[in-house]
Amino acid sequence: MNSNTVITISRQYGCGGRELAEILAKKLNVKLYDRQIVHIAAAKLGINDLSEQDLLDLENTVHPLTLTFMPFHSFGTRMGESSRGMFLSEASVVRKLANDGPCVILGRCADYVLEDMSNHFSIFVCANDEYREKRGKEVYEGKTLKELDAENEKRARYYNYYTGKKWGEASNYDLIVNTSNAPLDKIADAIIEYINTVK
Repeated sequence: MNSNTVITISRQYGCGGRELAEILAKKLNVKLYDRQIVHIAAAKLGINDLSEQDLLDLENTVHPLTLTFMPFHSFGTRMGESSRGMFLSEASVVRKLANDGPCVILGRCADYVLEDMSNHFSIFVCANDEYREKRGKEVYEGKTLKELDAENEKRARYYNYYTGKKWGEASNYDLIVNTSNAPLDKIADAIIEYINTVK
């Protein structure tokens, strides 16, 4: 694999995508970025005093019916930056991290943000409902399949709105991986082998 390869991972909720990203980063001895990007982006916007939930709300304010973003959000007595401003700030952070060296980036529409970079490889991770339902009970504190699907709907709305593309559409990614029928460690090895073959 090219020594400066950046891997981006998008995933269905409940499929083990985060664990797969962690395994990949460890095997490749590179950094894994996810929520840190949100905090760096918020700091760039000068909004350091928000809670984790406030940041999550700020990011995910794509209205489910009209697909229009709310221009401003009030946190206490002050106005926060727009959700679009947050997205643009995150995109800037993603590009800087990718330019700084090899890494694995989880979520954050990073596949879209880095699509023009030749050293970038994008993966979408999915699983069948039975596997996700089982993990919902065992790994995600008893979440039902319906709850997992609701989170997927939020991710899809956010991605579709900010990228103009369809979340999970095979043609948007270099590789689609189904985690339902093999250990994540083996899947990680297969991904690395595949990237070595095509990159």
